Amino acid sequence: MASIFSKIVAGEIPCYRIAEDEQHLAFLDVNPNAKGHTLCIPKQEINKLFDLDDQAYLGLMTFAKKVAVALEKTVPCKRIGMAVVGLEVPHAHVHLIPLNEMDEMRFQNKVSLTPDEFTALAQAIQANL
Repeated sequence: MASIFSKIVAGEIPCYRIAEDEQHLAFLDVNPNAKGHTLCIPKQEINKLFDLDDQAYLGLMTFAKKVAVALEKTVPCKRIGMAVVGLEVPHAHVHLIPLNEMDEMRFQNKVSLTPDEFTALAQAIQANL
């Protein structure tokens, strides 16, 4: 069964796209820990990050770095945190989270944005790629 991320890749579920290449997709998390919380995924559905072969793993990390640099230029923060948890969706993914305090990495406190705010934020990050 296809993961929710595979459905996003296939266009069956909408997302706030940040960046995309032939093998990867970055989009805003719709239940963010902080404004700008972004997910980077391989388009190929692979359950666990460390199940990726070396080339795919390095490709995802390189893609995530590019997105993180643009994210940091867009969202005022002390740094961009990266987390790999992988329990909630069986599809390898990296969380990029603009951080001003440690609580933003705990996946407990969430922020709310309107659809217009998500759209504007995605466009602003894209402009910094």
